[in-house]
Amino acid sequence: MYGFYRVAAAVPKVRVAKVDFNVDHIVDLWKIAAEQNAAVVLFPELSVSSYSCGDLFFQQALHRSVEKGLEKLRKASETCRTAGIVGAPVWHGGRLYNCAVVIQEGRILGVVPKIFVPEHKEYYEKRWFVSGVGMKNETVKLLGEEVPFGVDLLFCYEDLVFGVEICEDLWSVVPPSSWQALAGATILFNLSASDEIVGKSEYRASLVSTQSARCMAGYVYASCGMGESTTDVVFGGDAMIAENGTMLERGERFWDESQVIFADIDVERLATMRVSEGSFADGEVRPFRRVALFEPPRIEQLNRYVDPHPFVPSKKSERAKRCREIFAIQAAALQKRLEHIGSRVCVLGISGGLDSTLALLATYRTFEIMHRDPKDIICVTMPGFGTTGRTLENAVRLCEGLGVTLRHIDITDACMEHFKQIGHDPSEHTIVYENVQARERTQILMDLANKLGGIVVGTGDLSESALGWSTYNGDHMSMYAINVGIPKTLIRYLVEWTTEVYPKISDVLHDILATPVSPELLPPKDDEIAQKTEEMVGPYELHDFFLYHMIKSGARPRKILFLAKTAFKGKYDEEIIRGWLKVFLRRFFTQQFKRSCMPDGPKVGTIALSPRGDWRMPSDADVEEWVRDLEEAAER
Repeated sequence: MYGFYRVAAAVPKVRVAKVDFNVDHIVDLWKIAAEQNAAVVLFPELSVSSYSCGDLFFQQALHRSVEKGLEKLRKASETCRTAGIVGAPVWHGGRLYNCAVVIQEGRILGVVPKIFVPEHKEYYEKRWFVSGVGMKNETVKLLGEEVPFGVDLLFCYEDLVFGVEICEDLWSVVPPSSWQALAGATILFNLSASDEIVGKSEYRASLVSTQSARCMAGYVYASCGMGESTTDVVFGGDAMIAENGTMLERGERFWDESQVIFADIDVERLATMRVSEGSFADGEVRPFRRVALFEPPRIEQLNRYVDPHPFVPSKKSERAKRCREIFAIQAAALQKRLEHIGSRVCVLGISGGLDSTLALLATYRTFEIMHRDPKDIICVTMPGFGTTGRTLENAVRLCEGLGVTLRHIDITDACMEHFKQIGHDPSEHTIVYENVQARERTQILMDLANKLGGIVVGTGDLSESALGWSTYNGDHMSMYAINVGIPKTLIRYLVEWTTEVYPKISDVLHDILATPVSPELLPPKDDEIAQKTEEMVGPYELHDFFLYHMIKSGARPRKILFLAKTAFKGKYDEEIIRGWLKVFLRRFFTQQFKRSCMPDGPKVGTIALSPRGDWRMPSDADVEEWVRDLEEAAER
């Protein structure tokens, strides 16, 4: 399943020191996890005995009962490929340790002791347990067998590698899971007994999500539930599964029944991100023993939400926050450039489309911040063979509403003269016909900027850069590309957001939002746009989805296809997605030469294609391996 593994966090019903009862409920949840094809199911700290036994941990009767309980769990797992991680007190070398016991297919694979044993406020674990710090290369005799014991264990099957820590370990300055991740663990498990006090739940969740982000890992957390003693504290049974900073699933606290939650972790994506992002590879790698897992269950259907618009936050409040941040980045970037070169004038080509609208709004905001006269923003409409009345009118209304300087320069005569000079028949609507117009417009903007001592602010966006949907040395070029880091799917929301920032122009902005995306280079039909970009190169929402997963996680085409089928189920069928994905791949590779000499512009999100920043790719790289991978997926 393209590197996805299902994991489970379970909170069973528990009774203090009643091991048979506890084990029966662990087995029940373990079976549920196995039925759902979970590779691993996690249970809370000391879940076999219960956490709140107090001085009963000194009683041999309890420990004999725990040993019988572990034997029952071992036997129950004989026909189960799902690995289970349970919590139990374990004797070793005349000392008692608070441990995680990993069991699969009738075998105890390893025992991991807790390192940070708390002794503060309501916690006094050191009364019963010792720390496992320094316990390496050890074995412990459990159920008559010598099994690996220590804090140096990782559990592995092919690309599934996981480590285990216990409760307080996560709250330490450097959690043991950090070392486990640096040694190769992509999923981290935490057996916990965190009690509930006001405000602690939010902080605990932030710890889990932050550690998953810091380690670029999946993080699975299960804490003791309400069956624990309430003599002094209450346990709510918190269960969480996070991946790289995102909370995938969270259980219901204070639930008086057993519960189990599931999530599918993308191990393949995490492994790629560790190589391509951050300083993960520079961390110290400590030695760990690797304990082999038996083959875990494989999932057949993805149990995970795949966002069809990964660049766009789904919540309106988050979108507004994102738009505000991007707008601020654009303005700060342009302000620095203008101050550095000492220019007071910005020149923009205004088409009445989304991209040029956003570029103008960001420039206008920059001038507001710098307390400059908007009349020094020179906007040029350059109607040509494909310009419609609607887009031209919207361009004029936008500029007049903002109070910027507006110029009209018709390019048709100049293009006709150029056709004559190069011997091109203007009735032939070829790429020459289109590109002549784009280059004529760029020449006008560049020369006008030189005349006025200003700079040309580019309008092209990230999606166009990925597809190479621009004319080389035409609209491909500018003196500062303010939109270059923003994908098309997000630009629409940015422009929509500005209707609240600049209500005086909201009417025209709404009409621009309703206008089809088009370069308007071919003659219109009855003054209606004849050249719709998405009919020619495909839906931008698909291309942005392809771009995100190809660059962010290095996903191969067949995985991108699989994710897209999941994300766009009911909207695009597989053949449509496959066809546009092939278009994307070929254009992305063949159009790299345009990105290799793209102008300066600010990065605003996690993906950028500047050759001086995030993306370095030969202009003559061959795409066939990527296309073959996609075609082979169709043959399966």
